[in-house]
Amino acid sequence: MEFIKYEVEGMVGMITINRPRALNALNSQVLEELDATLDAVNLDEIRCLILTGAGEKSFVAGADIGEMSTLTKAEGEAFGKKGNDIFLKIESFPIPVIAAVNGFALGGGCEISMSCDIRICSENAVFGQPEVGLGITPGFGGTQRLARLVSPGMAKQLIYTARNIKADEAYRIGLVNAVYDLEDLIPAAKKMAAGIAKQAPIAVRNCKKAINEGLQVSIEEGVAIEEKLFGDCFETEDQRAGMGNFLAPKDQKVKVVPFKNK
Repeated sequence: MEFIKYEVEGMVGMITINRPRALNALNSQVLEELDATLDAVNLDEIRCLILTGAGEKSFVAGADIGEMSTLTKAEGEAFGKKGNDIFLKIESFPIPVIAAVNGFALGGGCEISMSCDIRICSENAVFGQPEVGLGITPGFGGTQRLARLVSPGMAKQLIYTARNIKADEAYRIGLVNAVYDLEDLIPAAKKMAAGIAKQAPIAVRNCKKAINEGLQVSIEEGVAIEEKLFGDCFETEDQRAGMGNFLAPKDQKVKVVPFKNK
């Protein structure tokens, strides 16, 4: 891997887009390496992922404009599909993915952060979808996820004007969950990921699936999805361990339940 770094700490994996000279811009090679990295994650051992960018200036400054500038219509559509396929993979990845956004998250950078389950950012973070100023639309899901996350009206305003927003406004409109000092961002992401990783992994996976799938259907269909995934948790070792510990006498309880992902 030339542009993607993958590290494991306990049950948490951290993926770093490592192209700082280009502000971690997404070209075809970065996307392909990211796709391969996701495929290689050991889901029997890893329970949460963190996605971030190398350096302090940029999470992901966007898709690589140099690569896009000469694309034909067909090539542009294919490039959009390449990014969308990978971002959909992140969105539907079996385990939670936390975006730790440091610096610029513009265009494709904003879009990849929105494909993650949770977004936290540093005080110097800047979000935006500047594509209309380049004569194109957002191409990696920006028109779809931003409207779902912050409201259609706010998404239209940001996309139509190509205006960038800082961390405090991103927090105000609900685009990010929390804002941290730059030096505290990765420790905060690791702490959150570790908190997720110590929960029952089957339950966490089923919660992610229920939320994601439920958002696409009616409330009646959504609760039916939840019922099925709720039922799927029963008769697992995780359910027996979690409920068994809750019901155990006080002197027999354990602080951390040894969930097994089974």
